[in-house]
Amino acid sequence: MTVCIAEKPSVAKDIARIIGATAQRDGYYEGNGYQVTWTFGHLCELKYPEDYTPEWKRWSLGALPMIPPRFQIRLKQDKGVQHQFEVIQRLMKAAERVVNCGDAGQEGELIQRWVFQLTGAHCPVERLWISSMTDEAIREGFSTLKPSDNYQSLYEAGLCRAIGDWLLGMNATRLYTMKYGGPWTKNRQPLSIGRVQTPTLALIVRRQQEIEQFVPEPYWVLSTVYRDVTFSSTQKVKDEKEGQEAMEAISSVPFTITSVEKKKGTEAPPRLFDLTALQVECNKKFGYTAETTLNIIQSLYEKKVTTYPRVDTTFLPDDVYPTCGKILNGIKEQYADLLQPLRGRPLKKSKKVFDSSKVTDHHAIIPTGVPARSLTDTERNVYDLVARHFIAVFYDDCHFATTTVKGEAAKIEFKVSGKEILAEGWRFVFPKEKKEPKDDKQAEEERTLPAFTKGESGPHTPSLTQKFTQPPKPYTEATLLRAMETAGKLVEDEELRDAMKENGIGRPSTRAAIIETLFRRGYIVRQRKSLAATPTGVNLIGLIREELLKSAELTGIWEKKLRQIERREYDAAQFVGELKQMVTGVVNQVLADNSPRLRTGSPEPKPSSASSRKEKNAAPKAAGTSEAPGASAL
Repeated sequence: MTVCIAEKPSVAKDIARIIGATAQRDGYYEGNGYQVTWTFGHLCELKYPEDYTPEWKRWSLGALPMIPPRFQIRLKQDKGVQHQFEVIQRLMKAAERVVNCGDAGQEGELIQRWVFQLTGAHCPVERLWISSMTDEAIREGFSTLKPSDNYQSLYEAGLCRAIGDWLLGMNATRLYTMKYGGPWTKNRQPLSIGRVQTPTLALIVRRQQEIEQFVPEPYWVLSTVYRDVTFSSTQKVKDEKEGQEAMEAISSVPFTITSVEKKKGTEAPPRLFDLTALQVECNKKFGYTAETTLNIIQSLYEKKVTTYPRVDTTFLPDDVYPTCGKILNGIKEQYADLLQPLRGRPLKKSKKVFDSSKVTDHHAIIPTGVPARSLTDTERNVYDLVARHFIAVFYDDCHFATTTVKGEAAKIEFKVSGKEILAEGWRFVFPKEKKEPKDDKQAEEERTLPAFTKGESGPHTPSLTQKFTQPPKPYTEATLLRAMETAGKLVEDEELRDAMKENGIGRPSTRAAIIETLFRRGYIVRQRKSLAATPTGVNLIGLIREELLKSAELTGIWEKKLRQIERREYDAAQFVGELKQMVTGVVNQVLADNSPRLRTGSPEPKPSSASSRKEKNAAPKAAGTSEAPGASAL
């Protein structure tokens, strides 16, 4: 008998239907030589400190650092989990072979491997590796099952991540709580430290402090209106007196057009979505949180209408190109008007879209071609974004002309720019939305200018406007996700951002959970669309003198090593050894510090959800929970 183990009951049900295991049993399906069972995400977890030695159950500075000689796993303490594990164990011990049907990613590999280890079974294991849940993809996946050994490095990277979170989370949380936070047995509020959580909080705190400490400085803008168009001076005005003198000088002379330049350009279609880009867009467009978007796109994946969501690439492999026509035909019912211009010609194949060298395990998020019916409103919103971006990449570039007009009065130069769309190309795919321009520059560039002729002149109306420098903007979930992706660096260029993804903090699949963890623990709150650190969050970052714990850049280096482990370019044992050495160094530095304890009881904004209040009342053991969803002991 072949036993297939999926990550969710719903996925198991789909797989069982496709391979003919139609008889439902207690905890599994059976038929056609298969038994199909499932986990509920993480059934297993790394052992708690007290599981290694009773001395580690009590929170004590003298017990730190806690470094087990060998990390071990245990079954989660839950009756439903224990019952399902017993089903899996019984099936595996009688199996001739096992097919790992877990989520095709690092976390999915870890979840399944831990279960296999705990069952003690030794039958051969093969891997189902698919990028969508369509019937066709499942059938093809079963016809091309891969050896489990092919994914050993993926498991090792996931294991290293879990061990790293355990080592730092368990030790640093107890260390800072006992050293600075007061007796945790009284306030029941540990100072939670995490490998990704703390650098993310530090980004928010630092931005907030930059805003609070910002002192606006005045400056003046000299402009003039000629033929109902506002021209701005190209020369900086140092102070109000200089501006007034310049305005008086140009008031008495006509304004003359000195040059008219028109340049043509093209704009490529927007990139396909990786998970972070989709979360950013949904936050901007619909106000969805990162976690909400992840849940929606996961649901669309399970409904077979979009591909695997937890990806960090915006590219498709070359072998997907031949299937694109079929995918587009599958969604023609909903997008007939957008697909009509593509009829009767070969689909465009751009290197900015199809590049196998930029794809590892999974490609960008695209529709599967299965008609998207019976979707909720939120699902329809997210699906529409994915579908339109996919359609747009087969359209021609947008062609535009940029016109720059320069003028002069009293030897002071002025300039205005405008943009004219000559052929909208891919812009046809996206509904026209009237948006307020972000700034004066954008307002100028988006306007179409009237015809000007070099040498013409006439009356004009000058003005001098006082403005003030602006502080940095507080993080929203969209901008925080981008900051996590680039280890805190502001990067607008898509290609440069791609190059920096390896050094981002967290994985695309876990960043939403990190942000939600900060909310639950009362370290940040929402203020409309912005994110703000609470006094506790600010104080915690202020206490941490070890840059290693709060540096997004250094955490990004660890993330890069984890990706290198996945590609077999870095040794997993060496990574864990470095982590142990690092944690020992942090513990010794903090124990030697004589700073005062953290003040508690300061008024704080109310948490944004009931889950925040629940977390505040939780037992201190919750401080050692994982930053990744489901792995509650790391």
